[in-house]
Amino acid sequence: MQALVKAESKVGLWLHDVPIPTIAQDEVLIRIRKTGICGTDIHIWNWDEWARRMVPVPMVIGHEYTGEIAELGANVKGFRVGQRVSGEGHLIDRDCAAARAGSFHLDPNTKSVGVNHPGAFAEYIALPAFNVVALPDDIDDDLAAILDPLGNAVHVALSFDLVGNDIVIMGAGPIGIMAAAVARHAGAAMIFIADINPARLKLAEIVPDVVTVDLRRTTVSDAALDHGVRHGFSIAFEMSGSSEGLATLIDAMATGGRIACLGLPPGKIEIDWSTIVSKSLTLKGIYGREMFETWRKSIAMLQHGLNIRDIITHRIPAREFEQGFVAMKSGSAGKVVMTWAE
Repeated sequence: MQALVKAESKVGLWLHDVPIPTIAQDEVLIRIRKTGICGTDIHIWNWDEWARRMVPVPMVIGHEYTGEIAELGANVKGFRVGQRVSGEGHLIDRDCAAARAGSFHLDPNTKSVGVNHPGAFAEYIALPAFNVVALPDDIDDDLAAILDPLGNAVHVALSFDLVGNDIVIMGAGPIGIMAAAVARHAGAAMIFIADINPARLKLAEIVPDVVTVDLRRTTVSDAALDHGVRHGFSIAFEMSGSSEGLATLIDAMATGGRIACLGLPPGKIEIDWSTIVSKSLTLKGIYGREMFETWRKSIAMLQHGLNIRDIITHRIPAREFEQGFVAMKSGSAGKVVMTWAE
């Protein structure tokens, strides 16, 4: 089969022929229909410090996908060949204390599909049946291909009580914009999205009642004052992965404010810890989705009015993957969906 591979320890990715995975008794073989390019994939393309530390070479990458079951392992129950599915990309040790307590997403031994376990940018992927998520008919392949990042947005947005609270989002990337859409759907009051990229701020304007903040021209704190938020923000989402972005949020928070941090920095960052202490701020790290509650909530919200379709700005054949990565790296794209099979 063809697969997109981190084949060398340098910048870039390569489309190679690799063997179709064989499946164990508790696994399924999924024929990939569509995949989404993620910020994590850009880290791997760029081969930054984080990627060099995390990704073995060679490795098939990619973790946002949808497809159909092509084969079932001998012990797999509850699924059928031809069924449309996606899958949770965190492979866990179900004997750890966190998993036994029901917090599967907190397993310290987690492996990640497309990072340190063979990924989904391929014609087929083998996945434990435990991780397979069945898809309803009213979630089409384009939306199903981005359920993984939507799950990140849902996990971030629903970490705190949003109803009636003013929030600010640092980073108008696709997940930041989807988090804003979720926050609006969940009943937040004023929602601000800050970035330095005018194309992404323009894309953010598809979200109803969102204040976009161009950090080249103003600050988050000034924008808040201009719109009547006088005592800082109750809740913030850090989606940029930048030291400056986090520092800006810390400065803009109200006393007792809460910050959910999803942005993945390319290296270490410094923060003003004295302000965190003096403001009694709460910082919560978010990695991936809550298994499997986030999937249930994401699908339910899509079925009941959450509209994120316009976040998909590019649809390309998988063989043209370089165009998708160029668009993502330029900051001009929302989500890029690649088609592997119709």
